[in-house]
Amino acid sequence: MLTIRLISKHNFCTSLRQQPWLFVGLGNPGDKYKGTRHNVGFEMIDALAELLGISLNNVHCKALFGQGCIGDVPVLLAKPQTYMNLSGESTGPLAAYYKLPLNHVVVFHDDMELSCGVLRLQPRGGHGSHNGLKSVIHHFRGNREFNRLRIGIGRPPGQMDPKAFLLQKFNAVARERIDAALKEGVDVLKLLASKGFTESARYFNREQKYKHIRPQTTPEENRSFTFQTLH
Repeated sequence: MLTIRLISKHNFCTSLRQQPWLFVGLGNPGDKYKGTRHNVGFEMIDALAELLGISLNNVHCKALFGQGCIGDVPVLLAKPQTYMNLSGESTGPLAAYYKLPLNHVVVFHDDMELSCGVLRLQPRGGHGSHNGLKSVIHHFRGNREFNRLRIGIGRPPGQMDPKAFLLQKFNAVARERIDAALKEGVDVLKLLASKGFTESARYFNREQKYKHIRPQTTPEENRSFTFQTLH
């Protein structure tokens, strides 16, 4: 059973000198939507939480919520339970509660403009007709200066209704690409917390842009190359 309680602002990390990062994954709650294209933001949060040993067993600001650290950097993980179109009702209050500047907020969301399994870190921008992002921007009072981790799901085939496409689960090939992308995303988010958004994005986006075009390599080889470059 979920514990509903007020979360302390300063009980989740021994270091109070580091500015926390708020990572918010967008999606729809409930088993009906689990594993669908529209819920890859939730999946990225779950993958990061598992790696860091963070339990998302609290409800805070209408989100499943957990807190922990990457090194000595505090991180806040959230999965809004408002349904996608009202995601800002959770994201806005969370950022306000912790008094975070928007450049320390990263929203994870599905993106049909990117090929399936391709990721992109983006420092700002519009909503691209994504209703979850529309809501987040609205609850940030029109401010678009928050960061995004865009998770490519590809375009719907033929004349398929995009809404139906979003609510479908991935086929086997697409699922394999998404699973690899989740591992790559978790790795770069760990780097982002220590190295900052701009430096992490510069190398990561270049690698992601061509990863399905260049000769096939394993996900482990791709990540290894990226981190050798960053270090």
